[in-house]
Amino acid sequence: MRAIEQAADELGLSYAQMMENAGHKLAEAVLAHSHKGGDKTIVALVGAGNNGGDALVALAALGAAGWKTGALLIGKRFSHDDYVKRARKAGVQIRTLDYDNHETLDEHAEWLRSFAFVLDGILGTGVRTPVRESLARVMAAIKANMEVTQPKPFIIAVDCPSGMDCDTGEVAPQALRADLTVCMGAVKYGMLTLPAYSYLGELVLADIGITNRVRQWADLKRHTIDEAAVRSMLPERPLGGHKGTFGTLLVVAGSLQYPGAALLAGRAGYRSGAGLVQMAVPKPVQPLLAGHLPEATWLPLAAQEGWIAENALKPIKDALADADALLLGPGLGLTPGTGEFVGKLLKEKLPPLVVDADGLKLMAAYKDWYRRFSLDAVLTPHPGEMAALTGRTIEEIQRARIEIAEEYARTWQQVVVLKGAFTVVAAPDGRTALLPLATPALARAGSGDVLAGLIAGLRAQGAAAYDAACAAVWLHGQAGLRAAAQRGSAAVLAGDLLEHLPVMD
Repeated sequence: MRAIEQAADELGLSYAQMMENAGHKLAEAVLAHSHKGGDKTIVALVGAGNNGGDALVALAALGAAGWKTGALLIGKRFSHDDYVKRARKAGVQIRTLDYDNHETLDEHAEWLRSFAFVLDGILGTGVRTPVRESLARVMAAIKANMEVTQPKPFIIAVDCPSGMDCDTGEVAPQALRADLTVCMGAVKYGMLTLPAYSYLGELVLADIGITNRVRQWADLKRHTIDEAAVRSMLPERPLGGHKGTFGTLLVVAGSLQYPGAALLAGRAGYRSGAGLVQMAVPKPVQPLLAGHLPEATWLPLAAQEGWIAENALKPIKDALADADALLLGPGLGLTPGTGEFVGKLLKEKLPPLVVDADGLKLMAAYKDWYRRFSLDAVLTPHPGEMAALTGRTIEEIQRARIEIAEEYARTWQQVVVLKGAFTVVAAPDGRTALLPLATPALARAGSGDVLAGLIAGLRAQGAAAYDAACAAVWLHGQAGLRAAAQRGSAAVLAGDLLEHLPVMD
């Protein structure tokens, strides 16, 4: 963002104008969340950096909208500052605290507690932890004061919570946990890691006026996934459509040990909007599942002790020609016979492919496995499966999730969905999307089967591999949040996700 802002300034969008834009967007965000606080009173904690200036611009705008406003200038932002003069002229009550001269919060503590909203603009995105000792003492005092304020104020971070390292995700112990973070321009990398994410509250982006005229901005290939993007990625649903319009999904999944994985994936394929889901499962599994998914057609496969047998390929061959997408993997197990079956399947001409769970591990046993099918597959490993596919340790993968997903998307020439907190979707052409979400509601057996079914169902409807992966990841995450809001995150089952998918028609 520093490089982008510099380039924008050189093209004529001045730093002053960017600050004006940021301040007004910040004020708009406050107004949009005004119902979250007790009354229309707001105080800004103002440091020496640009985010302090953003906060002062916002206060002037909020004062004009009828709010009672105050600002505590912390450190070197004194009355000669043009933004301070403007704020004072707009009726903002200004106080100062010079911690370098050993001033303390004592005389301001009660005053701060009189405001329902707090703008945190002490430190910006360039901070490294630890915060220097004199400022850390003041921040700790402010935090302690906020914790005893009743009712609790609604805290809004300007760009990022003060004391957060936006590169590493480390957070100073004196940092305030925000209820809302208004991030300027683009999300900063470290925000979507832990512990930083837990300090953000709701995360919204503020447009500060930068356009694609700025080359560095236009060249960005990493994006967060949001509702607007997902709506543009979902296949159309024409009024005159029939089941063939919305595609046929073939699901090769399941075993006697893991029948539910196949069921969850098949249901998710239907919930994504696919016109027909055909379930290819071991023969002993089919009667167990058929009554639970009456909408599906069934392809019972030869089995050995409840697992797909090596010689189960023939009925699959006939079905492949009619399938618009193929999901391989949920609940297959890792028996040698099933592994041989997978090896034979990979030699066939396959429709758009999604590979998940045991399918990934079985596939990885074959040399150059990623060259055995077309270049539009979606692979959905969790960190353990990614370790099996790459030979890297789980620790290595978790330390550099984005970079590793991108590296192997290029190497394999397939779309990689690296699951977990802040799921990464990486495409071979360099596009990368990150889901700004971490929730224990999705940490449940079967959750990945639902995600795989959603992706495969969207592929069957004609969505591009990257679009299908991004859209499904977002829908899956929102379903987790909605289910958790109703049941509590500890009680959410994978099947609950299918009942809480967002309505996107």
